[in-house]
Amino acid sequence: MLPDLSHPAAALAKPVTSARRGLGRQDWRRITQTGFFLLFLLAPALNLLRFDLTEAQLWFLGLRWSLGIDALARGEIDATTAALHILWRAFLPAIGLVVIFITIAYRHGRLYCGWLCPHFSMVEMLNGLLQRACGKLSLWDSSPTPRAGQLPNTRWWPLFGLSCGLVGFAWAITLLTYLLPPAVIWGNLVHGSLTPNQLRFLGVATLLVSLELAFARHLFCRFGCAVGYFQSLAWMANPKGMVVAFERERAKECKTCDAPRGSACDNACPMRLNPRNIKRMMFSCVQCGQCLDACETSQGDQQRSPTLEWRIGTDALRETLRQRAQIRQEAP
Repeated sequence: MLPDLSHPAAALAKPVTSARRGLGRQDWRRITQTGFFLLFLLAPALNLLRFDLTEAQLWFLGLRWSLGIDALARGEIDATTAALHILWRAFLPAIGLVVIFITIAYRHGRLYCGWLCPHFSMVEMLNGLLQRACGKLSLWDSSPTPRAGQLPNTRWWPLFGLSCGLVGFAWAITLLTYLLPPAVIWGNLVHGSLTPNQLRFLGVATLLVSLELAFARHLFCRFGCAVGYFQSLAWMANPKGMVVAFERERAKECKTCDAPRGSACDNACPMRLNPRNIKRMMFSCVQCGQCLDACETSQGDQQRSPTLEWRIGTDALRETLRQRAQIRQEAP
């Protein structure tokens, strides 16, 4: 049975997968991530979105998108008509997209990052490979992150390094096809006839992206991504925005969670956050819901209900105020 996609919170709140309940939260997230990643790769080839530098032409949804400046240069329209074309074809669509994007972020946080962003889907994939290689989700983690049934094995290091390089190259050539005709770029690549400038772009971009994925995946998402940063700002400005609520009165149960280490939610978070923290300490949360699934699984194994859940609207505001009050009471 499919979730009610007419209400975003309903789809997001769908619990972990089970045979009886069908697709779970992470299954739906993998579907949306895969679909958007394929769209990112294929958009230039399908002329869904790209700017062709050879023609100085923007392509959008398979159509040539013109601002009417050429018509003004040919004397076919006057300056006033050209200004109206620019307003209707450039400024208003851009403003509309930004407003829709920020409105979603205002209510649901960094939903784009956790459910669509092609970069973040690669971050999670590489997290898994690195964890298999050294037991950590990041080279900068101070301690290993345990996974049930998995022990670190150095044989995974070559695959991790190769994956960083392949993803970096895929990213570089895809970005180049957003600027130059995809048929030309792929044809030159297949026939070994890339121009010096194309080779330089691919070499530099592949190196930079590969190094970023290998060493700074989470750091980029948390501190270097402007798209994520502005989503977080919008979300923090809304006291009723969706938050992960934690039943602090049951905090002692976390000690036996995900035994023997505890804190299954901390171990599951791909952004290396503490999901039980208050909202202002969760600035870069991507609303992936992995902490909720980990909590549900770990607590369920001990015949207990989860201590984490998503709340939105008035419930989110009430939860934030309650957590602040409890923290003040606990402070010495």
